[in-house]
Amino acid sequence: MPSPFPGMDPWLESGDVFPDLHATLIVYAREALNLALPPGYYAAAANRVWIDDEARREPDVSLLSRDDPPPVDDDAHESELEGMVAVATERVPDPVEEPYLEIYSHVDKRLVTAIEVLSLANKRPGKNGRVSYQQKQGELRAGGVHLVEIDLLRAGTHTTAVPRAQLLPHIGPFDYHVCVTVADVPTRFFARAIRLTDPLPTIRVPLDDGVPPVPLALQPLLDRAYDSGRCSLAVDYARPPEPPLSPEQRAWAEGILRAKGLLP
Repeated sequence: MPSPFPGMDPWLESGDVFPDLHATLIVYAREALNLALPPGYYAAAANRVWIDDEARREPDVSLLSRDDPPPVDDDAHESELEGMVAVATERVPDPVEEPYLEIYSHVDKRLVTAIEVLSLANKRPGKNGRVSYQQKQGELRAGGVHLVEIDLLRAGTHTTAVPRAQLLPHIGPFDYHVCVTVADVPTRFFARAIRLTDPLPTIRVPLDDGVPPVPLALQPLLDRAYDSGRCSLAVDYARPPEPPLSPEQRAWAEGILRAKGLLP
């Protein structure tokens, strides 16, 4: 079932759904780029791995039926491990893996462009969230690497390379946006506003001087991710999305959902 919306689906922004969508978009974007890149370039996925102290995962009790036995007490094993000393420690948070894309020049294995689909963690204050991401922004700029940032999240602190106050006079109000930092023009950025009612655009991904930018159509990637992830089953259109919509946006969204038979 395709998404009912012409562009970004605001119900996909929730913390329960967006991480899977984020990972899927990276995979499909890599495939699309490798089909479109000129000879001598290739796109590869990479992962940041870090510990998020603010997002400790607890066991999902919904995965246990009433007939399942309770978790085993670790102390019960002490008698079986004779001669060893039991040591209790604090629970270690699960590591977070955050995928992104890199485009390399085949000749010298040089990183040319980095492509980020911003995650919920990227826009959350804290050393393992927004601060860490912005440090990476600075490293890429200093290293002469183009940076393409795709923000499909309305919630969180503005995080892309150009401050929101500087973007607004140039591109107007936006719900989502794309920001491109061109390595050889460090004081100039390119941005594209995306409204909730808009289809996602086709963007141009910069490569080396003298090499035309490669197009990357975002809407087909989102449509494919929605279908393959069965997102229609993962979201509840009868409940308001998070973050909430404005009254005008809510009326627009509910009209679409009713026309598609997803609301009474």
